[in-house]
Amino acid sequence: MDTYPQVEETKGSLSNWRKFVKLIQETKPSKGMLIIALVLSLGATVVSLIIPMFTKGLVDGFTMSSLKPAQIVSLAVAFVIQTIASGISIYLLNVIGQKVVSSLRDRLWKKLLVLPVSFYDQNRTGETISRVTNDTGIVKSLITEHLIAFLTGILSVIGSMVILFMLDWQMTLIMLTVIPVSALVLVPLGKQMFKISKGLQDETASFTGKLTQVLSEIRLVKSSNAEQREYENGAKGISNLLAFGIREGKVQALIQPLMSFVLMLLLVVIVGFGGMRVSSGAMSAGDLVAFILYLIQIVIPMSQLSMFFTQVQKAIGATEHLMTILESDEEDHSKEQEVTQEGLPMIVDHVHFAYEESQDPILQDVHFHIPAGKVTAIVGPSGGGKTTLFSLFECYYDPTEGAIRLGDTNIDEFSLHSWRSKIGYVSQESPLMDGTIRDNICYGMNCKVSELELKRAAKMAYADSFIDQMPNGYDTEVGERGVKLSGGQRQRIAIARALLRDPKLLMLDEATSSLDSKSEIVVQEALQNLMQGRTTLVIAHRLSTVVDADQIVFIEKGRVTGIGPHEQLFEEHEMYREFAMQQLRIQEQGWLDEEQAQ
Repeated sequence: MDTYPQVEETKGSLSNWRKFVKLIQETKPSKGMLIIALVLSLGATVVSLIIPMFTKGLVDGFTMSSLKPAQIVSLAVAFVIQTIASGISIYLLNVIGQKVVSSLRDRLWKKLLVLPVSFYDQNRTGETISRVTNDTGIVKSLITEHLIAFLTGILSVIGSMVILFMLDWQMTLIMLTVIPVSALVLVPLGKQMFKISKGLQDETASFTGKLTQVLSEIRLVKSSNAEQREYENGAKGISNLLAFGIREGKVQALIQPLMSFVLMLLLVVIVGFGGMRVSSGAMSAGDLVAFILYLIQIVIPMSQLSMFFTQVQKAIGATEHLMTILESDEEDHSKEQEVTQEGLPMIVDHVHFAYEESQDPILQDVHFHIPAGKVTAIVGPSGGGKTTLFSLFECYYDPTEGAIRLGDTNIDEFSLHSWRSKIGYVSQESPLMDGTIRDNICYGMNCKVSELELKRAAKMAYADSFIDQMPNGYDTEVGERGVKLSGGQRQRIAIARALLRDPKLLMLDEATSSLDSKSEIVVQEALQNLMQGRTTLVIAHRLSTVVDADQIVFIEKGRVTGIGPHEQLFEEHEMYREFAMQQLRIQEQGWLDEEQAQ
């Protein structure tokens, strides 16, 4: 009954091992350096196999008169050669391991940058970071610390066995009883270690994800008095890591002492039995000393082999996670058609979209035209699909049905780089990268930006006034996610960045909704500069942002329920009229509050 699961488990182990070997091969390690490292290491092992025979000769024929300088020099030379060869091989293998992991991390980093947004919707950032750092570190540890010990250990064990059979086959047969006993211990414990290490890697990735999420939103945590809650969540992760660590420690606590016990018992038996054979004259004292030395050369590698197999199980578990990332579908960057058409309208052609097939659609039969060089405002209740529509314009996702076209050309026929270079996007959050104001305004530009162009963009975005007041001007550090700047300042830097790109399609997603009235006025003026002569899409809740739009598209529950200018929709569309009246009441209340404050 149990045969089939065991066969499947064996197939799975072989498959995982093949994946690991393939992963290492794809990093293209230096074969020449690897061969040199192996040759030197194997040479050192061969020398170590010769040394006990020197010792045997010394013991069997030891007298002061028989001790020749050549013997001492030969022994010393053998030790020196072994030490130098071993040191060089360890260094070379470390270099190979570091380069393999560097190449692997390079592949992962390159892959992560071309994965679609949907991948990051389904995988937490912290967990992905853990795969790139912790899991690759496990692979490096296997190569740099355990691989050479495994290869030399195999040679040492085989070579010692052959010589031991030549010295005394009876004692060697007694010694071989250890192998099945060791296998009975190592095989089940190795399988257990694989399960534990895989769980430990998953839990480490999950814990890293929690840390990344909490620390990146530390202001929200503090403003919500959620420190205790997040501490308890983190403590749970720490506790889980502790549990896995203790389980791993239990397995290691079984492997090493059991192996030591078996080998020590074997050593006692060999010494006792060998002493009897020496006393009976069946073997010489030198033979017994050499036998014990060769036995040590088997004992030490055997413990190293057990550690190697444990580490292999960890590396195979890490490989599964890395291969999941490397085999994930990428964005299609193979298309080469450039966006050369200008002044063409855009058509959202009966678009349907759902993030997953099992979910209800976010957009249903959305159809409207976007006139070139005009302003189209997209309004409607929250959750109606407005921001999702912007994500489709950016080609973060593909429509489930329908298409978005520029003129007669579907936008998914253009190269992603060419299409996205034509888009300027200013969102409510105005994300900034850690670095200087200059870095953020020029972010994503493939050509060198002159000081004149930089300052012109900043001036048109009304950002020059606050930048010039800063001690380091354009070289002022903005902090992580721009925390050292106000919301209005971040918005104006985002607008300057968009101006510098000179986009043909401008998308504004609630660009002024989080600003106070004074900042909003300045940002609106900057946006007016940015919108001139461009096809513009605006998502906004504020009526002041959309009343002057050439066209308003009203979306509710994923469907377009009204299209037209403000006056037309105000008369004909009940929900738009309600939306407009509500916004007027809010604005009137805001004006009253400002007058009272003055």
